[in-house]
Amino acid sequence: MMTEEQYKIKFGEEDAVGWDFIDQRLNNIYQGIEPRHYGPLCGIHYMAGGTDPIDGISVYDSKQQSEHLHLVSYGMSELYYAPEKAGGEFSKWGFEFTFRLKPFIGDNGDPGWAMHVFNNLARYVYSSGRWFEENQFIPANGPIRLETDTQIVGFVTTLDPELGKIETPHGELSFIQLVGITQKETDLIKENLSQDYIGKFIENMKLDNPLLITDLSRK
Repeated sequence: MMTEEQYKIKFGEEDAVGWDFIDQRLNNIYQGIEPRHYGPLCGIHYMAGGTDPIDGISVYDSKQQSEHLHLVSYGMSELYYAPEKAGGEFSKWGFEFTFRLKPFIGDNGDPGWAMHVFNNLARYVYSSGRWFEENQFIPANGPIRLETDTQIVGFVTTLDPELGKIETPHGELSFIQLVGITQKETDLIKENLSQDYIGKFIENMKLDNPLLITDLSRK
């Protein structure tokens, strides 16, 4: 566990300490691949008065299992120089969002709607003080991509199968993946609303979808 003094010796005020640790983890998976990176959707960082808590979202083109987009957030963990947070149990909220999506023709590129989902969930965390972890259920109360003929109407959460969790100088960080589920699956989970049941449900999904890629055309 790093002390505050050790932190000050190793890092400087110009270092985006937590951000760099996220990048290191991603570089282990996507060696030599540059992501497309998006800053705050409103154009202003949350710390500077912006409305979007997510400071950035990287989108990788993954060919693992099948071609899909892999989105990763920056904003739910401690991203910047913060010696007073050295050696914490968790880095800020202790997680970052991820999402794996089979390319959808209606998006005409990267899925801005999914980035809005990240920010909406982040606002919930900041306003409620409740964070996300593995094996939780998130109802969308309609298609996860608005005005889309999709049967995917909710999410379950899991540890990202490739990114997992890491230790940073600010504490533990889990990469929490959102996984789209259908109305029928949503109804089943509502009848068995426990983390144990959701965990078993997710393990069953992995049998034919190991990376838990969301496909908006799935029935």
